Amino acid sequence: MDYVRNISTRRDFHLLAFSNTEDHPYIIFIGLFLMYILAVLGNLLIIVLVFLVPQLQTPMYFFLCNLAAQDIISVSAALPKLMDITVTGETSISFNGCITQVFLLISCPSQDFFLLATMAYDRYVAICIPLRYHLMMNPRFCVLLVTSTWLFCAINAMCYSLFLSDLSFCRLLDINYIICETIAMMELSCSDITHIQTLIAVDVPLMGILPVGLILASYIYIIYSILKMRTVAARLKTFSSCSSHITVVLLLGGTCISLYVIPESQNSQEVDKMLCLMYLGFIPLLNPLVYSLRNRQVQSAAKIILSKYICVGSFIQKLVM
Repeated sequence: MDYVRNISTRRDFHLLAFSNTEDHPYIIFIGLFLMYILAVLGNLLIIVLVFLVPQLQTPMYFFLCNLAAQDIISVSAALPKLMDITVTGETSISFNGCITQVFLLISCPSQDFFLLATMAYDRYVAICIPLRYHLMMNPRFCVLLVTSTWLFCAINAMCYSLFLSDLSFCRLLDINYIICETIAMMELSCSDITHIQTLIAVDVPLMGILPVGLILASYIYIIYSILKMRTVAARLKTFSSCSSHITVVLLLGGTCISLYVIPESQNSQEVDKMLCLMYLGFIPLLNPLVYSLRNRQVQSAAKIILSKYICVGSFIQKLVM
């Protein structure tokens, strides 16, 4: 009876994080801190620009705004705890905190692919059937599309959280990873995990293959339409409108393939941790850079907002003086 009571007790987990950072913890902390701050500020800048500049209030930037919001949530769910572990050496994370992290880190990253799929569809409509663009991509449809994907991903993540919270853990609760990862938690459990394995088997085609297939189908039609254009200038101009989106898709897709598709025997545990850090921290940092550096509309919008604040600041300074 005592054994059953012990395995049912909800104790703290321990995130082992990076095992080779003991010698230079503050250097690692500074790197993580800069990654976190830049990711949050960069994505916040995208959100602010979309809200303040009328030229950016289009379906494509509405989807980008949602992508930035979920990037802020995902880095905030992972990096602060990792920074705390790096500096203090305190690896414990409460059971409820671990389940909450699982929920956030499943719902937000899975939303990535669906948002990128909707953005690919937006580019398909804009390039392949431009005369019907405003009719098809109306504000009501865009809000419904984004809301349904957020809700679907949240329900999916909630299923994982509920299933994991019902498990019993009878082993040492050391998670050799940088986050509370579902597979790692399943390996520590002494309960039946068949229902979670079934959910994963359903999720792979639904949350991964489906949005990737939609992205590929959209770009097949887009490329076909571009090739039919008569002039090289028109082809380059049309392709440039998709270049930022393609870059983000390749970055995210390449990281996911390296992390989840390549067999574990070919990647050491530390390499997997670095890939996970890149997926959760570096990609959200790059997203606003890609959309700002490769997009003239975002650059011009940033200049407009900056010039307005400079003018207001100089005006207030003159009043004070």
